[in-house]
Amino acid sequence: MSSNVNLNKQQPANSPSYKKTWKQSTKDHISGYLYISPFFIIFGVFGVFPIIFTAWISFHKWNILGTKEFVGLRNYQLLFTDDPLFWKALGNTFSIWFISTLPQLFLALILAFILNSAFVKGKQFFRLAVFLPNITSVVAVAIIFGAIFGQQYGILNYLLSFFGIEPINWQGTYWGTHLAISSMVMWRWTGYNAIIYLAALQSIPKDLYEAARIDGASKAQQLFHITIPMIRPMIIFTVILSTIGGMQIFAEPLMFSGPGGGAMDQGLTMTLYLYEEAFTRNSFGYASAIAWVLFLIIVLFSLVNLFVTRRIKSAE
Repeated sequence: MSSNVNLNKQQPANSPSYKKTWKQSTKDHISGYLYISPFFIIFGVFGVFPIIFTAWISFHKWNILGTKEFVGLRNYQLLFTDDPLFWKALGNTFSIWFISTLPQLFLALILAFILNSAFVKGKQFFRLAVFLPNITSVVAVAIIFGAIFGQQYGILNYLLSFFGIEPINWQGTYWGTHLAISSMVMWRWTGYNAIIYLAALQSIPKDLYEAARIDGASKAQQLFHITIPMIRPMIIFTVILSTIGGMQIFAEPLMFSGPGGGAMDQGLTMTLYLYEEAFTRNSFGYASAIAWVLFLIIVLFSLVNLFVTRRIKSAE
């Protein structure tokens, strides 16, 4: 760099060699930007523009075919003060997220420990097996779980009958629907998170465990003082990822409870409510306001996770 600067100082600005060097440098810069431009163009068209356009639409009353009527913050005011369905959808979303995410991550951690154990044979097969639910069609999953949680001929009610429990109407009750949808989410994503934890476990140096064993550390001490701290970044990553995914759950409640989330709206989540407002009631302005509230909730959750992460690091 310094040699080029000195060279340029020795050459007049209007000399042919200086122009040639400048032109080649400019071409290199332009070609570099052209190589990376497809990503930014696609991200701008399909990522940034919909966010900005949705924010603009949220200040309007619009049925997509007619003209837009500017209503200011009216959609947001109705959402927070005069829409009990929105609060019900918000409560359902948090309930399903809580029931599905925490057990899911805990089971994934146990599964990763088992797959990483020396006594397990055929590890490649089991790693593939635990990942298969993640690539299974959501529709197929919903059909299978609909059969499992059926009231009259469901497998689960049949098994419960051996314990003298009467058939449960899973699709017609609040907690039954939440448990069924949560079990679908857990079945699909536990293996995925287990593979991430397994990769983190395999990256831990074996020397640490050998040194701990020489010092007389028990298995529990190795777990809490070596394993958990070493894979903590992956745990935080999966928590954030599961939080974002849990807030946007859509296909499972739609397939299990049907449009509208069931007779008591027990399966109505935020994204399902957004979909109903936009494509059933043609209230695209109101649906855009729901989308932006959901976006802000996810951002708030991410900030909380970031805050907790920094507090844990600062406590070390």
